[in-house]
Amino acid sequence: MTIKEPTFTFGIEEEYHLVDLTTRDLAPAPKALMDVCQSKLGKHFSPEALRSQIEIGTPVCRSFRDARAEIARLRSTVVAAAREHGLAPIAAGTHPFGNWRELETTDKERYKVLARDLAVVGRRLVICGMHVHAAIEDNELRIDLMNQVRYFLPHLLILATSSPFWDGADTGLKSYRLAIADESPRTGMPGRFAGWDEYQQTVSVLVDAGIIQDASKIWWDLRPSAHFPTLEMRITDVTPRIDDAVAIAALYLCICRMLYRLRRSNQGWRQYPVFLLEENRWRAQRYGVGGSLFDLGKGTLVPFKSLLEEILALVGEDAAHFGCEAEVAHARTIVSAGTSADRQVAAFKAAVNSGASIEKALHAVVDQLVTETARI
Repeated sequence: MTIKEPTFTFGIEEEYHLVDLTTRDLAPAPKALMDVCQSKLGKHFSPEALRSQIEIGTPVCRSFRDARAEIARLRSTVVAAAREHGLAPIAAGTHPFGNWRELETTDKERYKVLARDLAVVGRRLVICGMHVHAAIEDNELRIDLMNQVRYFLPHLLILATSSPFWDGADTGLKSYRLAIADESPRTGMPGRFAGWDEYQQTVSVLVDAGIIQDASKIWWDLRPSAHFPTLEMRITDVTPRIDDAVAIAALYLCICRMLYRLRRSNQGWRQYPVFLLEENRWRAQRYGVGGSLFDLGKGTLVPFKSLLEEILALVGEDAAHFGCEAEVAHARTIVSAGTSADRQVAAFKAAVNSGASIEKALHAVVDQLVTETARI
């Protein structure tokens, strides 16, 4: 049976840390700030689990030009409102030195319940990601594409890495955010499902037992949305440069459509054990754009730069279909120039080499993130 092509409309969600412009430390959002943003942005703005975090989400988009304009509008509104309180948002997976032990949970019942359930693990979730929803209306197709898209999640993560620091130290990882996220239950790479029924039955085991309310409490790297007919990509760090964020979202959407075209031709991307997919996931969060991943078809390590060229060739038709050739091609710029993680580490080292203390060098990293996040 031929499945109608999905609409592939999409939306992008970004989570931000709030920092004090004087101390550069994490800061709770004042009620006045939240009220202004809520008034101006409505449902496209929301609090997060911790008071030092906020989230924006674009409307449903049909073009990446529109998506970029929406992110710019949402960010600029938050930046202006925060500045009135001596604060600024930073779009990074982790704050370079923020102390998770001192942060407050947002005063909403859902976040209080989450804090009780996750205990210290929940208090350590001082992390921010970017989520991209791709509209895939058919339930069976959504699960089929989820099974296949898993292969490409490490490639997308590499392009978004922005969390090399934690608790005032260089972790040596490009995405330490993922290590923090993995402490929580129901996270990581999803397993393979035979179809929509098996997925629903699996979720129902936890729902029926009263462990979770619904599938929104499943925080896999990739999941069917609990509220929309979308496949939600969640593995990526939030990234301070808007053009990088749009490029990653465009590449994700093109990968989804490329796999749909294979399905339409009665083909499919080869399935691999989660064990092997997670090895690439680790290599992505550890080494970033300068590293290599396993080409699981060949069984050899290949520099990411080469793998990216193969992916861009695979999705060329899809980029043309969506009119996002330039956005997808921007992934090459990310590889050549480095990600936010690379820039943060470089800024830290440059400050130390210039005679700055560790504290001042970390401040320099925050300042870089404030500037990049606000640049529209």
